[in-house]
Amino acid sequence: MFDVEELGRLRRARDRMDREFAAPLDVDSLADTAMMSPAHFSRRFRAAYAETPYAYLMTRRIERAKALLRTTDRSVTEICM
Repeated sequence: MFDVEELGRLRRARDRMDREFAAPLDVDSLADTAMMSPAHFSRRFRAAYAETPYAYLMTRRIERAKALLRTTDRSVTEICM
């Protein structure tokens, strides 16, 4: 079960991933954003969003790459870099 405060802290970390998906993010810094230990953050994030923080971040990055491939003339290599 989640309380409103804990969900808010998890949401802040998730929002940070949405904003800074291109930056190198790690569980330690995301856990700091959520004011939790890294292990607790990972467990609670997975319980709340049904995927690990890493999987969530990779999904955001892949979605962005797919959008760039559809809407620009950039090559796959350019988008990956």
